[in-house]
Amino acid sequence: MTGTIMPPGVQALWDEVESRVAAGDRFAGLFAARPTQAGPITLSAHMATAGGIDTLEASLPPGAQSYPALTPRLGAAFWYEREIHDAFGVLPEGHPRLAPLVRPDSPEASALPRHVTGYGMFTIPHGPVRSGVLESIEYLVETPGEAIPHLNMRVFYKHRGVQDRFTGMTPADAVLLAERTEGIASVAHALAFSHAIEQIAGCEPPMTAQLVRVLYAELERIANHLDVAVRLADAAGLAVATARLALHKERVMRLVSRLCGSRFGRGVVVPGGVSAAPLLPPTQLRAELDRLAKPIAADAAALMATSSFLDRLRGTGPLTCERSRQHGALGPVGKAAGFADDARLARPYDAYLALAVPSARAHVAGDALARLRLRWEEVDQSFRLLRQVADDLAERAPDLHSVACEPASGRAVGWAEAPQGEVLYDVNIEGGRITRCHPRSASFHNLVLMHEVFTGDILTDFPFIEASFGLSVAGVAL
Repeated sequence: MTGTIMPPGVQALWDEVESRVAAGDRFAGLFAARPTQAGPITLSAHMATAGGIDTLEASLPPGAQSYPALTPRLGAAFWYEREIHDAFGVLPEGHPRLAPLVRPDSPEASALPRHVTGYGMFTIPHGPVRSGVLESIEYLVETPGEAIPHLNMRVFYKHRGVQDRFTGMTPADAVLLAERTEGIASVAHALAFSHAIEQIAGCEPPMTAQLVRVLYAELERIANHLDVAVRLADAAGLAVATARLALHKERVMRLVSRLCGSRFGRGVVVPGGVSAAPLLPPTQLRAELDRLAKPIAADAAALMATSSFLDRLRGTGPLTCERSRQHGALGPVGKAAGFADDARLARPYDAYLALAVPSARAHVAGDALARLRLRWEEVDQSFRLLRQVADDLAERAPDLHSVACEPASGRAVGWAEAPQGEVLYDVNIEGGRITRCHPRSASFHNLVLMHEVFTGDILTDFPFIEASFGLSVAGVAL
């Protein structure tokens, strides 16, 4: 369930957000919208509760050029308010640093910022073009030579204006854009978008479709976690482990392709259900899953028994449990640091309501090693869920794969648990077409934490920390 609450004024809005966080709710995002070109700007804060996502709103006075910033009271709003400033030009007064985030068209975008001063300090601009097949991001590493006392990031090279492209689309067309918003989480984005549309339309997908959705979502999770392991093994120079784990990832993606015709599971999730049944029968699917799971588990065990590899991860890039809770860190980044808010458990959707979703084991180290261990546990959990799905599909009689889902007007927030953490879609529809769609990826919410995890680490730790976060730049600068 979701709801919209409008406190009287921005200060009252921030008071409500702060009190809810203190009471145990999680700050899930902040964005701004201007319904009409000449109208006032409305600030919308999303709060994750035990049963859904609440939206708290307040409108700025007409013509307002500023508002009191939330960031000094809640650090998790740091990037959100920079994005609002870039998009609307409205100034969050009291924000500690308003450098451009998603728009580079300002003098600050060309200057190298300095946050640490002292003898021998200099800045290494690492990126946006780097060796290998990596996304466009520029890391500004301030260092005296080895230690990294401060890291800054410029993500705007990936800005594509995706949010504006949703405007005017029908839900049937927009879901195709949603699943291309962040390629490594195509299924999760399609699910979150479709859940919002289904809330507005008041429709519920058939159980068969819900099971099929879980099938593709968990295969996507396994492929992503394997990709993180590949990058970590490659950073450590373990050629055999890199090749073996990359082979397993490729086999998972080829299975997805055999099931639906797309390696990324695109074209499957639609508002109201799924577009078609899997192309493999449940019994063959179960056999394929068993063939994948055993060698993956064996190679994961071999990797985690390699002491030279573990030495590079242990204590590297630690995120404290306190900071993880304050920020509301999502997915493996949060779970590895003592904060677990898995939407499949806290706000279950689709067939997760009927399946036995295991809780993540408690981790508190918060370092790169804990993040990898958490991912291996989730791979094992995903295979168990997938076996349940295959068995349930085998026992079910042929059923509808979708129901009519054509909302006329309304607004809702949909969510899904991507491999990186919770994805949100705040969607508004009028006359059957989208008037506003605001996606928020887990990558956007989590990547800002990379600023904070380099204390005590050196330059050669950089690739391990970046890979262990497992995030997408495309998911940040939408």
